[in-house]
Amino acid sequence: MKSEALRVVIADDHPVFRAGLRQVIESVTGFCIVGEAGDGEQALELAEQLRPELLILDANMPRLTGFEVADRLLGRNLGIRVVMLSMLNDEQSLNRALNAGVEGYVIKEDAASDLHSCLQRVTAGQAYVSPSLTGFLLRRRSRADQLAGEREGLDSLTTAERRILKRVAQKKSTKEIARELFVSPRTVEAHRANICQKLDLQGSNSLLVFAVEHRDELASLD
Repeated sequence: MKSEALRVVIADDHPVFRAGLRQVIESVTGFCIVGEAGDGEQALELAEQLRPELLILDANMPRLTGFEVADRLLGRNLGIRVVMLSMLNDEQSLNRALNAGVEGYVIKEDAASDLHSCLQRVTAGQAYVSPSLTGFLLRRRSRADQLAGEREGLDSLTTAERRILKRVAQKKSTKEIARELFVSPRTVEAHRANICQKLDLQGSNSLLVFAVEHRDELASLD
C-alpha cells in the first residue's frame, strides 16, 4: 500500500455488493479501503475513528440511513468527503443528499461505469452526480439563480453569511452554528442580523422561514 493512497471507508448492508464495491475501488490507483460497515451507526463510528479521506455510503441502511450519516458528519467538520450510492433516482433524494453535504451521488445500477469518474472528481474537489440525474442538477442550479435574481441581497452576502444562512436552512440553532464554524454565538447573531438586513427580512422568525422554504436553492449558492 502506498503511503499517498487515499483512505476509504465503505458502508453497505449487502455483503455481496460491498465485496463488488471493494473490488472496483481497489482497481483504481490511489485508493485503499481501511474499513467496512454493514449499517449506518457502524459507518458513523468508523468515520469518526479512522478519519478517512473518503466515505462511500449506501443511501438505505439499517440503524442509520446514508442520509442521516451524512447529516451528522456535516455538523462535525471532520473533513471527510462523502459519496452516496443509491437506488433512488428522484430529484427529492438527490436534493436531500446534496443538502447534507454529499459531494458524489451515484445510482447503484450505474456504479460499475460511474464510480471511477466519481472518485476522481470528488477527490479533486469537484462534485459528481450520475449523468442520468444531470437534469435535476441543472434544475436545482436554475432555481438558485432565479432566487438570486429575485433577492438581490443574496449577491451581497459575505462567505461567512452564506455559510450561516445554509445552516439556518438546516434548522440549526445559533449555538450549533457557532460550534460548527468555531466562532462565538454573538458573532453568529451579528451575521444573522446582517443577513436579515440585506435580504429585507423582518420579524423574529422571518430568517428561518425564508431559509427553510428555499433550502434547496440556498444549498446551491457558491
